[in-house]
Amino acid sequence: MDRDDAGRPPVQDDLIPVERDQEEDEEWEEDERPRFSAFVLPAVLFTLTVFTVLWAGAYQTNTNPLVGPLDFLVDEPRSLWSGIPFAATLLGILVTHELGHYVLSRLHGVPTSLPLFVPGLPHFVGTFGAIIRMRAPLTDRRALFDIGVAGPLAGFVIAVIALVVGLRLSTVVPIQGSYGMHLGEPLLLQFASWIVIGPLSPNADVILHPIGFAAWFGLFITSLNLLPIGQLDGGHVAYALLGERQRSVAVALVPILMLFGWLGWKGWFLWVGLAGLMGLAHPPVRNPGRDLGGWRLFIGWIAVLIFVLTFTWEPFILR
Repeated sequence: MDRDDAGRPPVQDDLIPVERDQEEDEEWEEDERPRFSAFVLPAVLFTLTVFTVLWAGAYQTNTNPLVGPLDFLVDEPRSLWSGIPFAATLLGILVTHELGHYVLSRLHGVPTSLPLFVPGLPHFVGTFGAIIRMRAPLTDRRALFDIGVAGPLAGFVIAVIALVVGLRLSTVVPIQGSYGMHLGEPLLLQFASWIVIGPLSPNADVILHPIGFAAWFGLFITSLNLLPIGQLDGGHVAYALLGERQRSVAVALVPILMLFGWLGWKGWFLWVGLAGLMGLAHPPVRNPGRDLGGWRLFIGWIAVLIFVLTFTWEPFILR
């Protein structure tokens, strides 16, 4: 699969718990939060992110590599609307992901901020993801698991639907006619392409429609989120399932990612560095002994399967 833009490693969304003691938790009332940080800041950041993602989607239609994003926007401001298919798809995936975290946090009674989206440069996708701040420690493994897994599962469903639509709108071209950035093909993309487009000849390739590219990026984000590291979603799920053994899994993953970086995409080195800064081990929960139950273990295996289907060790390929 191909794209005609240069790839940059995205910054993941994350659930960031804020340490509070029990007395603070009991005194906490959501209405005490400053209105600016509770509502105005999330709204402003989301509006800016909508603009930058729309800008990025429009800039993907630019065929002149000498024209930068700013010149493109100044010269052709009306072309901004051409970014709607990409922006609507990508934001739909990201918002659904964040709502999964937010809704489950509320159901478990965990005080949680609204998602804080981070606008990014329009050279690629226009956003660095989002964060949600949990304003109290998680009480047990069940809450940790439910909140951690809800985001990737919800976003994955939207991404799969968008992938099918995007593939139907994509273009099959002779391989010598494909250009620019080649995208890694996770197992799910290969299977969906075979179902929607059909088997391709060795001399054919697919240029993804903007909806398809947004879906691909959504799958990529899902796989990164499910890495069992620190306070990524995968770290939450792994700690809920494995307890303190989660750290051993994260430590074992580091040399594998470094090998991937040496063999292919150099962005894995950045991810290893970020993992070191965030911490490989997940912080403990208050009641680690509470049993997850059989159906949560089943969903945990579904999360592992989703990671396998969406992960690609070389997401961006320069040829």
